Amino acid sequence: MSEPISENTKQVLRKTNMKQPKIKTRFLSEQARAAIDLVRPFTLAAPFLVSMSIATASLVFNRNQIPIKPDWFITVGQTSLTIVLVNAASNALNQATDVEADKISKPYRPIPKGLIKADTAQSIAYLLYLFALLRAVTINLWFGIFIFLIMVFTVTYSLPPRIKKYLFINQLWIAIPRGILGILASWSVFGANPFSPTPIVIGIISTIYLIGGMSTKDITDAEADKKTGVNTLINTYGNKKTALISFPFMFFPFLFIPIFINQGSLESYLWPLSFLVIFSLIIFYLILREKESDIFENVHAWSFMYIQYIFFAMGFSLLTIFSDILPF
Repeated sequence: MSEPISENTKQVLRKTNMKQPKIKTRFLSEQARAAIDLVRPFTLAAPFLVSMSIATASLVFNRNQIPIKPDWFITVGQTSLTIVLVNAASNALNQATDVEADKISKPYRPIPKGLIKADTAQSIAYLLYLFALLRAVTINLWFGIFIFLIMVFTVTYSLPPRIKKYLFINQLWIAIPRGILGILASWSVFGANPFSPTPIVIGIISTIYLIGGMSTKDITDAEADKKTGVNTLINTYGNKKTALISFPFMFFPFLFIPIFINQGSLESYLWPLSFLVIFSLIIFYLILREKESDIFENVHAWSFMYIQYIFFAMGFSLLTIFSDILPF
């Protein structure tokens, strides 16, 4: 008969985010857990799954030009992990440069709590960037170029000229690397042309969606951002106006999918992706509610924004993979 689970183990299993108290165990020290929190694991799920989906879809879509090798899944895994490393580096760098703001709005993060120094976090970010870039160029030249461009956007977002503080441009500066550059990078790993219509259109849809969707991340930081000189839609126009400004960016890209299909830019079997407008309506409602999640680090709208993006990429991949047997 197995021994009952101890209360300490139950607490560890229940700890899903950095907002919950650090728990010292024989597996992870307080500092080790803080290092994990520094890269914000929940936010890494989206780039991993999106990259994996796009890379797989690229291989299937171009199967007549690119032979499918038995170890294709290894390349997909390496691609996704490289994208994750870049995002982890970006998260660490962002926390290293946002200490004053985090002391106000997110005092539970490892740097404000004194578990990790800002200089250490910045060093971790640089090491992750370096490893990601070295890994990227060994996969594919185009992939390496796109990863480098993503790094440029993420570094200049947090460090001088610190695009993060400029209204409107900061939304675009997040959306481009996480949208079209990430899509084109993942599409290129098997040698497919990243500038063909399908990845370009999927990348544009993603970027426009993220321009609106990324406003959700600023809801809990409104006061802190304003005090530290960062101008966002939320602290400039308030939640209601931000929801109205962001909604077209989140709604119309999916609504226009049938138009892209009619123009020949997308395959006809991708029309079900237009139903994702339903998610956009939910996010619009959640921005107005501005209710903070008890599980994740931000508001519910922010969590749903990531989930919708994952569904978009996975839906695109699955529809592409099974396009030959679909009834439409």
